[in-house]
Parts: sequence; C-alpha cells; structure tokens
Amino acid sequence: MSIRIGILGYGNLGRGVECAIKQREDMELKAVFTRRDPKTVTLLTDGVPVYSVDEAVNMKDEIDVMILCGGSATDLPVQTPEFAKTFNVVDSFDTHAKIPEHFEAVDKAAKESGKVGIISIGWDPGMFSLNRLYANAILEDGKDYTFWGKGVSQGHSDAIRRIEGVRDAKQYTIPKEEALRAVRAGENPDLTTREKHLRECFVVAEEGADKAKIEETIKTMPNYFDEYDTIVHFISEEELKRDHSGIPHGGFVIRSGKTGWNGENKHLIEYSLTLDSNPEFTSSVLVAYARAAYRLNKEGQSGCKTAFDIAPAYLSAKTPEYLRKHFL
Repeated sequence: MSIRIGILGYGNLGRGVECAIKQREDMELKAVFTRRDPKTVTLLTDGVPVYSVDEAVNMKDEIDVMILCGGSATDLPVQTPEFAKTFNVVDSFDTHAKIPEHFEAVDKAAKESGKVGIISIGWDPGMFSLNRLYANAILEDGKDYTFWGKGVSQGHSDAIRRIEGVRDAKQYTIPKEEALRAVRAGENPDLTTREKHLRECFVVAEEGADKAKIEETIKTMPNYFDEYDTIVHFISEEELKRDHSGIPHGGFVIRSGKTGWNGENKHLIEYSLTLDSNPEFTSSVLVAYARAAYRLNKEGQSGCKTAFDIAPAYLSAKTPEYLRKHFL
C-alpha cells in the first residue's frame, strides 16, 4: 500500500514535495491544502484535489503523513503543533535558536494524539546537523565550521525587497575562500562572521529611487547585513530575470580534529552540498522523513523526533537485506 501524503502550502517547497513524491513508488499525493482560494491553485499532478486548509481535519483517515510547507517565522510554530493533533507531520522549521521550544510544543501535541511529528528537516537543519553530530562523535578533540553558499538567501532577499525604492532583489551568501582554505589546511582559525561569508546583492531599483540611500540601508541593516562585507549591484529587471531566476544553494560542514596520545595526528571531515534548487532538495529530504514518520507510527511510536532520533534505514524504501548487501 502506498503512503498517502498531504501537502500543506503550495509555494516553492510544496511544489518540490509534489515533484519528489512523483519519484517515490511507495508514495502517492492524496491532497494539497492551501490558504488561497483552492480554485486558483493548479497542481502538476493530474487528479489530485486542492482544498482549503480548514478542510484538512476532514481527511484525517485518508492521509498518512502531512508535510508542512509553511514558513518558520510565523507559520510552522502554529501549524506543526496544531496538525500534530490529527496527523503524522514533517516540517522544515529552520530557526535554530527556537528549535528546543518548537520541539516541546510538537512533542506535547503528538504524544497526546498518538502521532509522530518530525521537525527541522532539510539540509540545515537536517543533513548538516547529522554531519555535525557524526563528526563530533568521531573527533571529540576538534573544531566545527559551517559555511553556507554560494546560494540565494530567500529571507535576506525578501528583506531587501521591503526597502523603500526597491522593486526586486536577490541576495547571495558566499563563503570566503581564504577562510575555507585555512579550515581545510587544519589551521583551526577563530573566524568572525565577517571573515566567514560575503553577501552579494543584485537590486532592481524603482525609477528615480535614491540608490545611494538603498545601498546604505542594505549595508547597515541589523541582523541581516551589518556584520558582513556586503556588495550591492544595481541592475535592470531584465537582467535579474535572465541571470538570477534560480534558487541555488549549498555549503560545507567541516570538522578539524586530532587523535593520538598527544594529538599528533590531524584529521578533516567534510560534507558538502551543491544544489541547483534549494527548495527542491529540501523537499526531497522532507519526503524521505515522511516515510520514516509513517513507519515509526506504524510501530506504535509517538511524539516529536528530529533527524538525530531516526535510524537511516527508516528513510529508504529498500529492504534491510538490500541495504546491507548494497550500501553497507
């Protein structure tokens, strides 16, 4: 029997989940739920209904796992605990500092309902988190480094678009090569925020807008750009569409460590990602963990889980025998 998936939210992430489900023989897309008028939403998959989010509870017996595709700022802190009262759920909550309180809220709701809620699934948090944990467990005497990019930061791009006089914008986060070289050389540098990453902005200004003021506003924006070396380019709308229409991303998790009686031997663990589409890759991770949520709940488990709590075999459609023969 196929695992029946529901999608809540049909933006870039929701469409990515739909594409990922198409590649999974053991899954089927049962329904999509939206806060928009369902009549205005057109899916890629034929024959799958679109409903108002308010109708989701009526399908509690027809959906095995609900994948939540809202934003971390305001959507998921409310939606994940709420939907965990009715469904097994998976989300991509990525506000690192607030993960503990999000976990507590989802854990309470999921345990009361007997469902499984898997949170903070994607590549960071998610795959990068796993690699940080593995590397720390193996090299206890060491130092961690995480670099993001080169890639589009959707949150930072949106922050620029909210500035008066800005019509559109894309912002790229770029690791600084000198910092990467020092880490890979095992120098274990102490790096400031400014020393690790560069931010490059491509901005379409409204006609007659004060570009100098826009640039100054970007570079001094607290919590976004003020701690970074930031480059601002003003370009035309045509150039933005032609050269910056994608949503690529990626990055590196590196741990430099020592072994031996006196720490005489150095080691480097590195995990890297190069992604054409940030939301589509994140969606693929979400769908793999939806399989895990379904299996764990079938075993009688409930409550909130993270990537740390789930054995890798639960993510794969392959049998344990196949995994041992081909992947071990």
